[in-house]
Amino acid sequence: MLYAVPVAVALVAAAAVPAHAATQKLFRPGKESYFAFVDKAVAAHAEPKAASRTVAQLKLRTPDKTDELVLVVARTEDKAGNGWLQVSLPVRPNGTKGWVPEEALSSLQPLDTWLKIDTTALTATLIKGGKAVFRARVGVGQPQWKTPKGDFYVRSKLTGYGSAGSMYGPVAFGTSATSDTLTDWPGGGYVGVHGTNEPGILPGRVSHGCVRLKNADILKLARLMPVGTPVTIR
Repeated sequence: MLYAVPVAVALVAAAAVPAHAATQKLFRPGKESYFAFVDKAVAAHAEPKAASRTVAQLKLRTPDKTDELVLVVARTEDKAGNGWLQVSLPVRPNGTKGWVPEEALSSLQPLDTWLKIDTTALTATLIKGGKAVFRARVGVGQPQWKTPKGDFYVRSKLTGYGSAGSMYGPVAFGTSATSDTLTDWPGGGYVGVHGTNEPGILPGRVSHGCVRLKNADILKLARLMPVGTPVTIR
């Protein structure tokens, strides 16, 4: 989907999350949620134990050549006291979750942001600390290439596309969402949120599934939204 020179992603201060044997929910989008970078290539499992079924393999880098990261939704410990994190996975089918050994990921990175995409109203809204801090009209997928609905996260941030003449505009965010129809696209058909070189067609159902914003709007969003941010598309 998106290919360009990636920008470095700065770590934010790690959050202290108390551990206990019961499953601890860590997902309150727009108020308190967490992501983590993948420090070691690792299998994600259906249950918090190494003997359970593997649901995905996590690598260190994304198809966009940025550091891989995952949205963390819960934490627990096994009988031996080893920590496990339940994460949203950037794989097909959309919505897949898995359990990863805590030691394979970075310290948890706190977030208070949440991007909401309304494919009916054709709007994007960023929530921060429980309040809307950004709204814009958007373009979404055409009827034959619908923007997938569900809960995802911002997987990468890419810049360096050049002038306003770039079809991606000045900034593009890669998400964990994959197209339901364009399964053979390079890189896996991941859905992006990006600028455009055709602002006159927005808002509308105009893309192959990505979410397009006017360049002024994507630049404003880029100042407010860090990687790892939960994304809900409805």
